[in-house]
Amino acid sequence: MLMLKVERLRNKVEVEVAQNLSFYVHIPYCIKRCGYCDFNTYTPSELQSDNFSKVTSEYIEALLVEVDRSASIHGGANISSIFFGGGTPSLMPSSDLLAIIRRIKERFTVNEDCEITLEANPDSLSDEFLHSLREAGASRISLGMQSAVPHVLEVLDRTHDRGNVALAAERIRKHGYKHLSVDLIYGAPGESLDDWAYTIDQALELPIDHLSAYALIVEKGTKLSHQINRGQLVMPDEDETADKYLLLDQALTAKGMSWYELSNWAKPGGECKHNIAYWDGSFWWGLGAGAHSFIGAKRWWNVKHPMKYQSLLRQAESPVAGEEFLTEDNRRVESMMLRIRMRQGISLNELNEHELLNLEPYREGNFFESKMWDSGLMVLTLQGRLIADRIVRDLLG
Repeated sequence: MLMLKVERLRNKVEVEVAQNLSFYVHIPYCIKRCGYCDFNTYTPSELQSDNFSKVTSEYIEALLVEVDRSASIHGGANISSIFFGGGTPSLMPSSDLLAIIRRIKERFTVNEDCEITLEANPDSLSDEFLHSLREAGASRISLGMQSAVPHVLEVLDRTHDRGNVALAAERIRKHGYKHLSVDLIYGAPGESLDDWAYTIDQALELPIDHLSAYALIVEKGTKLSHQINRGQLVMPDEDETADKYLLLDQALTAKGMSWYELSNWAKPGGECKHNIAYWDGSFWWGLGAGAHSFIGAKRWWNVKHPMKYQSLLRQAESPVAGEEFLTEDNRRVESMMLRIRMRQGISLNELNEHELLNLEPYREGNFFESKMWDSGLMVLTLQGRLIADRIVRDLLG
């Protein structure tokens, strides 16, 4: 029975994937690793190479091969978004990123309104780089601002010059990019509410139409986790972190930016289509070392180290390290977990009686928007967003 369900999903995928597919392109390089970071990224010293350009050029060649592999499987797909993440994609020569965009356009049908996004460090954006990417169709830049307060940036081990954030934003707008976003992190050790308020004010002075903000998570094995374990740094309590979320939402709402996902706010039309594809269950192919992909009933992930990734593709072998097939129940659970984070909510018709009963205390406690509930949708209130993880656990429990 399980195999029959999986086969049905596979057949359905052959129809759906021909409609829209997103590409995530992982660039696993940084000049320096931030203290809180456990992403799949590597510095020149970690790669034991003093020829950074040679390392990255060989990686780009491998990415081009993986684009060809993806086209041999899903070449009929229409591409709705391309997202360069990392790591620090803006460290790469623009010609390398242009090569990836060109190859995708050669092998697939790229939608006219395809969103092409680049994550960027404010220190590594030149006019030439921005011009080249804009000419190739890039429409969105996401700047890694994180904080505007020096001692918070120091705790996070961020190396960018604070003054370069405003300069980079000005350059981005000058070159005609339609969307500009900044990424913030709150809840760092030593960050006060006043510090956070200052960061918000500084971000809102920029010509942005989108903002992402995430509470700091201390990952095992990072420099930050070692500092906390040794008692050198102390994390703020949960109530203070919640207060920072409330302060942010209030400030952004006052400036005409609405939440459309728990950690993302945008002016009308400024929402990130690529990120929405992750949350609404659309399909994406992750190119690069450690990248994950999801199409229909199948999820897979590539080997993590870029050298191993390059070696496999040079030998015409698959870079896939592992895969899994999801049952219909698996997909439903994951869909609920993701869509509860979104402003559009979940239809109550999708829930069974047991699940509705589990939600009753939260409905009575005003953790859902009452008007939306009455219209048949489950949409979190501001207070509900603060405990979204708990709500979804009880919903599916």
